[in-house]
Amino acid sequence: MKRRTGQDRSVTRNWKPATQAIRGGTMRSDFGETSEALFLTSGYAYDCAGDAAARFAGEQQGMTYSRLQNPTVQMLEERIALLEGAEACRTMASGMAAMTAALLCQLEAGDHLVGGRAAFGSCRWLTDTLLPKFGIQTTIVDARDAQQFADAVRPNTKVFFFETPANPTMDVVDLEAVCGIAKKHGVTTVVDNAFATPALQRPLEFGADVVAYSATKMMDGQGRVLAGAVTGSEKFINETLLAFTRNTGPTLSPFNAWVVLKGLETLDLRIHRQSENALKVGRFLEGRVPRINFPALPSHPQHNLFSRQMSAAGSIFSFEVEGRTQAHALLDALALIDISNNIGDSRSLMTHPSSTTHYGVAEDKRIEMGVTEGMLRLNVGLEDPDDLIADLDQALGQVGL
Repeated sequence: MKRRTGQDRSVTRNWKPATQAIRGGTMRSDFGETSEALFLTSGYAYDCAGDAAARFAGEQQGMTYSRLQNPTVQMLEERIALLEGAEACRTMASGMAAMTAALLCQLEAGDHLVGGRAAFGSCRWLTDTLLPKFGIQTTIVDARDAQQFADAVRPNTKVFFFETPANPTMDVVDLEAVCGIAKKHGVTTVVDNAFATPALQRPLEFGADVVAYSATKMMDGQGRVLAGAVTGSEKFINETLLAFTRNTGPTLSPFNAWVVLKGLETLDLRIHRQSENALKVGRFLEGRVPRINFPALPSHPQHNLFSRQMSAAGSIFSFEVEGRTQAHALLDALALIDISNNIGDSRSLMTHPSSTTHYGVAEDKRIEMGVTEGMLRLNVGLEDPDDLIADLDQALGQVGL
């Protein structure tokens, strides 16, 4: 591969996703390094004052400040855009920075947003608490029912915002139907695709406008760094989002970008193995717990929709036991699986959403979302699934299940 091949869309768009995940976006320095270079710099020097003025005026290509551009970060942005099938991408310091930027860059006082009820706790805080502080109206709907989006549309509706599968209930949203409703009304769809990643689901192919990520999750995949990303059209990224990020500064560090670049190299391998592991573990749990929320299982009411939109199970699902006391006892009985509120890690992790990730959501809203006191969310890692099943088996036995 030549020094700039990874940046040449006329070439890279024809590569298969596994190749894009390893070589897409790469640009080599004069040293010819095979691994992407890590550029730890806050600023850039110019040969003359005229060059500096020309770059700030947009008349000359080149970098001005690492709050705006960095070579390592730029490589990651190009790689994620390729994998997503998007024209452009901007990365952020965390997943929540990405979600916040994707919404606030396009909304203002008097606008209206329709959001899915089932969502990560901090995303519900955005829709329920932050946006209304700025005079942005919000309506929360059961995103499993596309008609509810249509019924919620007002003349001032600007954005539909939802996750699929949703955290932690695993609700699946009909992307084609909801995005079709949005286009009919001139509404922008923002989809949180962190659970699936572009390796398993590409919302843009179903009509979505913007896809946002916590790249902390499967993209890094090994619990090392925080990162976020927003993908979409060049017009949206460069004309709507860029001004917001330039002036508010939710900047991804070059080191974190480099780590995520390394993570993406194994994304395809990891997510498919973890999907296989999760399906095996899910089948075991299906006969042992009162309820399991895993669309990859044929018994799930949204299994057919899941199968149309996603190519594999993903690594995350939730299940329910009898209340918080039993849920906490089950967590305490685990010997191999870690108690942790992260997801997307190569290690298996389990948490009690009601008392961790969704603790900040009011109880009535947790009930509305479907987050019960007995719900547990499991991230299935790369361990041997038989070891995970053995750990769950003994823990379930200790709590009488």
